[in-house]
Amino acid sequence: MKHEFAQIVERFQDSAPVDVTGLAEALGLSVWQDDLPEGISGKIFEDRLYGGPSGYSIVVRTSDPYVRRRFTLAHEIAHFVLHQNRIGSSLSDDALYRSGLSTREEVEANSMAADILMPRKLVGEYVAKYGLQPQALAAFFSVSEAAMRIRLGMSRSVA
Repeated sequence: MKHEFAQIVERFQDSAPVDVTGLAEALGLSVWQDDLPEGISGKIFEDRLYGGPSGYSIVVRTSDPYVRRRFTLAHEIAHFVLHQNRIGSSLSDDALYRSGLSTREEVEANSMAADILMPRKLVGEYVAKYGLQPQALAAFFSVSEAAMRIRLGMSRSVA
């Protein structure tokens, strides 16, 4: 599945911002926005009725900022690719991207989410073209400035 995923994701990484919803749909996932409870950013769940070819749907919290919803969606896609055998009927991530999975699995999902939204090759091309400007690069990639600073190696902490 991981090799198959890599081929699919590459199709969506030719320009910024990456179409993360299109990527999810190409993987057979349905994507929804809903009024999730306070503290829940997103979840992936078995959805045999509306879940698309994979049988899974992802829902992200409507009231979260746009860049947050994009990262949450990428994070849930990463769980689907990396941890599908651990999802069960549902897996919810809180505002700090913690679920019932291990810290290692959450770090893996965050790392893959960053790779999906800010592919290193494409970030490098944009840096070469526009310079090392985290705020502008974040806008190009539709991610938070904090996420872009981490990708550029300018910050070690996650905001």
